[in-house]
Amino acid sequence: MPHRTTADWLVPLRERGLLPAATVAAYVVGSAARGWHNARSDFDIHVVTAAGQHSGTGTEVPVPLDPPFVRGRTFYARDRRWEVTYWVADQFDQMLAKVSWQAYEDGGTVPEEPLSWREELSLARLGNCLPLYGEEWIAHSQERLARSAFRSFMVTRSLSEAANAVEDALGQMESGDLESATISARTAFGRAIDALLEGEGEYGSHIPKWRPNRFRAAAPRALSFAEYWAVETMRGYDPADPRPWITSVLTVCQDLAMRVKTS
Repeated sequence: MPHRTTADWLVPLRERGLLPAATVAAYVVGSAARGWHNARSDFDIHVVTAAGQHSGTGTEVPVPLDPPFVRGRTFYARDRRWEVTYWVADQFDQMLAKVSWQAYEDGGTVPEEPLSWREELSLARLGNCLPLYGEEWIAHSQERLARSAFRSFMVTRSLSEAANAVEDALGQMESGDLESATISARTAFGRAIDALLEGEGEYGSHIPKWRPNRFRAAAPRALSFAEYWAVETMRGYDPADPRPWITSVLTVCQDLAMRVKTS
């Protein structure tokens, strides 16, 4: 990422009156926060306001929280599209309560997903954001996230989906439907890799385009990047005889399931 000071990031918001007086924190999320963005990437900024002080105007997007929405504002500056999302501090309290250890233990062997995808993404991005304002609030929230069962929820979900896809692939191979088995094997591998990365604290399975970047950032011991990339790009797949490739991929998935950190 090009060098950009905290003050520089906030200038476009202040110029447009998009930083409320009740702001307790502001931070960059997504690819720009990680240095993965390109010339066509948007800049995404989350602004957190004090309890009961939701930002005034903007597009409302529903979330299963109180208040039951987040607001967003979009503008163009510096040849970029900027997206500002406004959260209330209380909403983070509610999201973290949904991923408490008590909630995880009450969920059984495969706990139900406690968060909507927007809630999940907001917590995932909080963990590796670029702070602009309110560093103390951000650091405290990151500590609360690290102590929660968020990681276990995510890993358990991905492992369950990987296992289901493995079973699909095996059944499809047995019936001779090798094309469908190939798709199921790819799905199983993707979800197994997601679980592996989530076990290392690298979230974002809803955005698979960043999976290679997340893999490099996590650098898991269970699998090298070269081994991961060989499967991701289907190296060695023979359309005339796909069974060996499918079988090897499913073996990798089952091996990873034994080695993933669940907490």
